[in-house]
Amino acid sequence: MSTTSDSKITKEHLARRAVVYLRQSTERQVQHNRESRELQLAMAARGKKLGFSRVEIFDEDLGSSAGVGARTRRGFERLLAAVALGDVGIILSREVSRLSRTDKDWCRLFEVCQVFETLIGDDDHVYDLSSLDDQLLLGIKGTLSVVELKVLRKRLIEGMRNKARRGELFRAIAPGYVLDPLGRLVIDPDQRVRDAISLVFEKFRETGSARQTLNWVHEHRVELPVNKSRNGKLKIVFQVPAASMVGEILKNPIYAGAYVYGRRPTEVAYVDGALKRRQRSAMAPEQSEVFLREHHEGYIDWAMYEENRRIMHNNNFGNADESVGPARKGQGLLCGLLRCRRCARKLHVRYWGRSGTSARYFCSGDYEVGGSYCLRFGGRGVDRRFSDELLVAISPLGIEASVEAIRQMESKNEGRRDDARAQTRTGRV
Repeated sequence: MSTTSDSKITKEHLARRAVVYLRQSTERQVQHNRESRELQLAMAARGKKLGFSRVEIFDEDLGSSAGVGARTRRGFERLLAAVALGDVGIILSREVSRLSRTDKDWCRLFEVCQVFETLIGDDDHVYDLSSLDDQLLLGIKGTLSVVELKVLRKRLIEGMRNKARRGELFRAIAPGYVLDPLGRLVIDPDQRVRDAISLVFEKFRETGSARQTLNWVHEHRVELPVNKSRNGKLKIVFQVPAASMVGEILKNPIYAGAYVYGRRPTEVAYVDGALKRRQRSAMAPEQSEVFLREHHEGYIDWAMYEENRRIMHNNNFGNADESVGPARKGQGLLCGLLRCRRCARKLHVRYWGRSGTSARYFCSGDYEVGGSYCLRFGGRGVDRRFSDELLVAISPLGIEASVEAIRQMESKNEGRRDDARAQTRTGRV
């Protein structure tokens, strides 16, 4: 322990506890980069050497990113709360960059530690935030940490994209395919896997419905191959498929011999007062960042894949006209019947209110690609006006139908009376 560190750590600091903060960015790092975790845990011994009798380890953030848009770090929030209670004398981390990767979190940490006179320590130094020199040094380290992360991330992403453009980037390979010794995507040599995947496409062609295909699979207790994590590795296991599995197989372009990358792009959105990362809905394969047809051998050809997509699309809407759709739950009277006057897109409906029954119609416009809604309006007034106009239109028809029903009843009654008279005359004779 250096003289500089001795002079910064006071009796007041030693009367509190030392907290060792652990963090690794991904679950993969937690599983495979165990040496990094051991080095971080070794900071507990440094806390003892600095003279702290109570040393506590905060490890809730193992597997949690500290980047922009990442989910809330429970360990970091608990650390800030502990500092605010005046119960922490020093925060120890192998590298101060482990504490945060964003300027916002750096500022929060600095402010709280400065107010409650909490020290920060890494493997080399102890920093007192009441000292201007230590503030500058930590600020520089924090800035370098953010820059380092951005540079490394940019290199990593560019490398991945370059590999994807060649059709050589594979993360989780869909069941039915494996990589050969040369790193090429080939159909799985396991006959059971091949037959199971082929069976899904055959039954879909027979039934013409993903739902009916799933029902057939369940009725016959057919097990399909799925990827399952076993000891940190993906392995094929067979099981009766979940509700979405058949549809995922039918919609996956890999089975038509196409390579696709960037089909579900990630975006950072401002939700409930915080930046959050979220994945967008899957785009059409042709609209993906990388789309390579005839990349490898497929279970079906591309023409059949497009035909299957068309069939599933029409099944969802009843026919090729999107304005005709299946009846669904909800009280909106005009679901699937309205189109936007500006762009001719089908209007969708969402339900709001305390009970979730107030309909609101909207045209998505180019919102899904970063634009805005084309139009939006409440459904209560529209539905009421439609109901009124409908009653006005059908009321005359209702009166005519009532008159016709009365005439038919009178005709039947007259016929019965005639039959009764005839029977009476016959009896007298």
